[in-house]
Amino acid sequence: MKAKATVKAWNELRVQIVQAQVAPALVLIGVFAVAAFGAFENASDGAKYLTIGVAAATGILATISQYAAVREAEALLIDMKNAEEPTALSKKIAESRGLLSLSAIAIVGLDLAIFALVVWAVLGA
Repeated sequence: MKAKATVKAWNELRVQIVQAQVAPALVLIGVFAVAAFGAFENASDGAKYLTIGVAAATGILATISQYAAVREAEALLIDMKNAEEPTALSKKIAESRGLLSLSAIAIVGLDLAIFALVVWAVLGA
């Protein structure tokens, strides 16, 4: 595999990670807006649990998608190190294993923290 092809695959995986964040971000915007106006205070328990369930489902699916892209990118880094006709960019990307691992940890950690904040915003403290 040539270095240019590996860089193209790398960029596609990065786009996949970003795109996986769109749906949960929209859900969180909705939850934030409703919570900011205090609408959860008078909402039924069913509406509150549905909100938490939707936030959890979109978050879990996004996390799985993002984590899968990170795992594929880890394998791609190995291919990039062994690629034909390496470029300065492909060499630099191939050295980014540590940042990739950090992003995987951040994805999971931040998702859990945000979900806890959603539960707090919906159910109240």
